[in-house]
Amino acid sequence: MTRAIAFLRRDWQIQLSYRFAFVLQFFGTLFNLLIFYFLSLLVGDSAAPYLENYNGDYFSFVLIGLAFSGYFGVGLNSFARTIREAQTTGTLEAMLLTPTRLSTIILSSSIYDYGFVTFQVFVYLALGALLFDVNLSTGNIPGALVILLLTIITMTAIGIIAASFIMVLKRGDPVTVLFNGISLLLGGVYYPIALMPEWLQTLSRLLPITYSLAAMRLALLNDASFSELMPFIFALSIFGIILVPASLLIFRQAVHRAKVDGSLAHY
Repeated sequence: MTRAIAFLRRDWQIQLSYRFAFVLQFFGTLFNLLIFYFLSLLVGDSAAPYLENYNGDYFSFVLIGLAFSGYFGVGLNSFARTIREAQTTGTLEAMLLTPTRLSTIILSSSIYDYGFVTFQVFVYLALGALLFDVNLSTGNIPGALVILLLTIITMTAIGIIAASFIMVLKRGDPVTVLFNGISLLLGGVYYPIALMPEWLQTLSRLLPITYSLAAMRLALLNDASFSELMPFIFALSIFGIILVPASLLIFRQAVHRAKVDGSLAHY
C-alpha cells in the first residue's frame, strides 16, 4: 500500500506542474458534450428504433459511451505509456532492480490515471444531468459499480499485454492500435451495435467494451436489476479470469526477454 501511495503521490505532483492542461481538459469535456448534443438534435427520433433498450434517447446513449470510454483509454494506454516513459528517462531498469514486485509497479503506475478518469466520468454525468436534462436519478448505482469494477480489471489486463509489446518492441505497440480502433468501431461507443450488419455484431460480442457499455447503459438509464445485468457480469468475469493471469505471464516473459537481450534500458 505504501508503494502504491508513493506512485500516486509522484503522478499527482507531476500533474500539479501542468495545471493549465487540467483546465483545458474540462473545457474539452464540455465542448465534446456540446458537439454530441447538437448531433442528437440532428438525429432526433430517427434513431429511436435502435435505442429501444435505452429509452430511445440518443444523447443519453452517447453520454454514457463518452463518459465510460475513458476507462478503456486508460486501460489501453496507461501501462504502455508508463513503460515507455520509464524507458526514455532511464528509470525502468532501476525500478525493476528494486525489491518491489513487478505486479506492484505495473498496477500502481495506473492509480492516478484511473482516479482522474473517474473524476472525468463524474464531470460528464454531472454536466449531462445539469445542462442537458439527462435523467440519471433512478439508475442502479450498485449494479453500475460492479460493471465498472469488472471493466477496469479487464481493461487493465489488456493494457498490461500492450505494455509487454512496448517492453520488447519499444515502439509500434499493435495491441493498443488494433484494440482501440476495433473497440471504437464495434463496441457501441457512439452508436448502437444494432445498426451494424449481423456479422459485425457477432464480432462486437468478442469485445469486453460491448458488454461494459451495454450493461452500464441498462444500469444507469433503465435501472436494470442485477438479474438483468447478470449475463453481462458473467461475460466480463470470463474476460477477466482469462486475461488477468495471461497478461501478467506475458509481461513477465517480456521483461525476461528484454533482460536476456540486454535491451531493458534501450529506447
